[in-house]
Amino acid sequence: EVQLVESGGGLVQAGGSLRLSCAASGGIFDDYAIGWFRQAPGKEREGVSCISSGDGSTYYADSVKGRFTISRDNTKNTVALQMNSLKPEDTAVYFCNAYYYGLNYWGKGTLVTVSS
Repeated sequence: EVQLVESGGGLVQAGGSLRLSCAASGGIFDDYAIGWFRQAPGKEREGVSCISSGDGSTYYADSVKGRFTISRDNTKNTVALQMNSLKPEDTAVYFCNAYYYGLNYWGKGTLVTVSS
């Protein structure tokens, strides 16, 4: 079983930057696609970005394209989400997800608050 722990959340002003990290333990990290999701108060959880296993191809939601960058370090079992030009609408709890052929694991989340 994979355990995921997110870190790096906090309070930032609009236009600022944060770097989230997802640390994984258990399982074979290289096999898992890793995604970042977020859930704002009163809203459904939505996908933000993900990075595949293997070739490391990436996906971004339209709302964050050009502002967020996902990367993974398989030697350290971590995935980072660099978030620049943050907007108040980016405020949410950010969750890390690991997926491999129907196996799905979630972290507990880290809160990002962007003030206007």
